[in-house]
Amino acid sequence: MTPARHPVDEVPPAGRLAALGLQHVLAMYAGAVAVPLIVGGALKLPAADLAYLVNADLLMCGVATLLQCVGVWRFGARLPVMQGCTFAAVTPMVLIGTGGGGLPAVYGAVIASGLAMVLLAPVFGRLLRFFPPLVTGTVILVIGLTLLPVAGNWAAGGQGRDDFGAPRNLALAGGVLAAILAVQRFAPPLLARVAVLAGIAAGTVAAVPLGRADFSGVGDARWAGVSEPFHFGAPSFEGGAVAAMLVVALVTMAETTGDLVAVGELTGREVDARRLADGLRADGVSTALGGVFNTFPYTAFAQNVGLVGLTRVRSRWVVAAAGGILVLLGLLPKLGALVAAVPVPVLGGAGLVMFGTVAASGLRSLAGVDFREGHNLTVVAVSVAVGMLPVGVPGIYARFPDWFQTVMNSGISAGCATAVALNLLFHHLPSRASRPAQHSGEAAAPDVAAGGHP
Repeated sequence: MTPARHPVDEVPPAGRLAALGLQHVLAMYAGAVAVPLIVGGALKLPAADLAYLVNADLLMCGVATLLQCVGVWRFGARLPVMQGCTFAAVTPMVLIGTGGGGLPAVYGAVIASGLAMVLLAPVFGRLLRFFPPLVTGTVILVIGLTLLPVAGNWAAGGQGRDDFGAPRNLALAGGVLAAILAVQRFAPPLLARVAVLAGIAAGTVAAVPLGRADFSGVGDARWAGVSEPFHFGAPSFEGGAVAAMLVVALVTMAETTGDLVAVGELTGREVDARRLADGLRADGVSTALGGVFNTFPYTAFAQNVGLVGLTRVRSRWVVAAAGGILVLLGLLPKLGALVAAVPVPVLGGAGLVMFGTVAASGLRSLAGVDFREGHNLTVVAVSVAVGMLPVGVPGIYARFPDWFQTVMNSGISAGCATAVALNLLFHHLPSRASRPAQHSGEAAAPDVAAGGHP
């Protein structure tokens, strides 16, 4: 008898596959293009070069996603994980680029950090025992909470816009949120799975008479374009720049670890040391290729983790289809411009649901942790507090060294590092106040209560 196929490996019918894949693309598109726009803007690149960066980024997002979902040998976690440029690298890349090295110095550092990630992947894979449900649940909760302000900024119209906070923007976002909830509650199950896509489509249509949707960029965009290697010049490898990006690589690997463990829990496919190392190795290769093809470091996108939980569609081939769509968008700028025309408030309404789902998934993971003794409560409380500091108080670390800001200005990496450190302190280091069996988070029954792996 043929064994049943795991839901992660199921391939939906072509029409449903395309719709679900497009839904993932729309969920991450704004975040995907934000990094090249921010870095290119800081380097004062002309409009043509900014457009080139965006197309290159979309192409490599698709390639990185396909590698992560489909897998080649020991590269790829083979899970429904969407890939995009990490925001943790923005500040260091701007500092490198504006410090005289320009984009060649940025890309040299990106290539070096990607190769370092490939080499370090097996080491991180063996550290999985330090990510019990207490830690992973806390990290997933922090991921969701740190993303919610992003959705709020989108809903208000986009930070820095003249109409930021205008009632019509918030009304549009609220309408999208209401549409998503209505589709989820009242539509047939098949349509309910694409509730986010339906809400975004309805919101975009509603935005047209309000003058909030601008499709002029579609006509101006080229039909075809390919990103060529080293378009901005041969990479240069400067010691300080490489060191800064190596710190970013460690932060990115910590973020990806949390995302992969979260997806594993949502899909019911165990993320063991080997699978984690394969996923991190794919991140490294994608990052190195990004440096070659004029883009930036890649990591798993947490908003799409939320979409997996929201839709309960666990197939990695759905996200692989999204990767294929991104490749097309990168090769066909007109299609990319069409997707880019989706108004920011519309994405904000959808983001509130998706990012909230990520946070709720963290709470679900923590539901199995024993909080009757105070240590576990302390781990969660302090980790969430540290993770939310840079979100609630931007610039709090502005007077600290650049390497410190790289780690701590990301609420995700700050919360993750704190949760791991506190779990080690309370559940792995010997304590004279504890019985021997309780010293390690890997011991028998008490460790499950402490948040360790059973």
